[in-house]
Amino acid sequence: MSEDENTANHSRRNFLRKALTAIPLTIVATNAIAATSIRTGGEGVVDDYMPTFFNPAEWNFLIAAVERLIPTDKYGPGGVSEGVPIFIDKQMEMPYGWGKLWYMHPPFADAIPELGYQSHMNPREVYRHGIKMLNHHCLKEYASQFHQLDITRQEVVLRDVEKDEIKNLNISGKLFFEQLLANSKEGYLADPVHGGNQTLASWKLVGFPGARVDYLDTVHRPGLPYPYGPVSISRKRGA
Repeated sequence: MSEDENTANHSRRNFLRKALTAIPLTIVATNAIAATSIRTGGEGVVDDYMPTFFNPAEWNFLIAAVERLIPTDKYGPGGVSEGVPIFIDKQMEMPYGWGKLWYMHPPFADAIPELGYQSHMNPREVYRHGIKMLNHHCLKEYASQFHQLDITRQEVVLRDVEKDEIKNLNISGKLFFEQLLANSKEGYLADPVHGGNQTLASWKLVGFPGARVDYLDTVHRPGLPYPYGPVSISRKRGA
């Protein structure tokens, strides 16, 4: 493997490791709903999923945006083929999506991240307003919705919204981008029973064993790779 390939692989592993530490405990709880996925052609997914929260325009946006945030590359499948949009759709119907897992009463104010969630909108509202805002921007600038743009323009739009250069009176672009990115990472790294990580690709990439009961046997052997593939809560196995 070349030095450039080693660097790219190392960067992706660091991204996944950092993201893994940010997953809320509610995402990895065992009382999750069963996974179903979208038509992607990827290994291990099914093609009969119909979103329950997102409407068709929002769903098209979500699939296109997740594909840009976590694209398929030579190190493994991307977010769409692993079912991340399904994970996000399912989360919107959970207490998390309704904002019932944290304090949601005024006053609302800008604050440092350590002080917790500050928006008056729950995640469902963030997605509704955010996707509408971005599609309106794309129609105005490019006469097409986000999912109809080429990859280069999609990436320009996502960079602009991340920098809060796209916003309106209802929502800031930065808030929407942070919500989308956080949920995409959670879905890519969570147990497959929640809808994403359908082939356990992210766990295999970072060497996470999942729900194996014998993992404790290797804790005191640092530096040695775990010799077996990961296992989901539902007993799905990764090679």
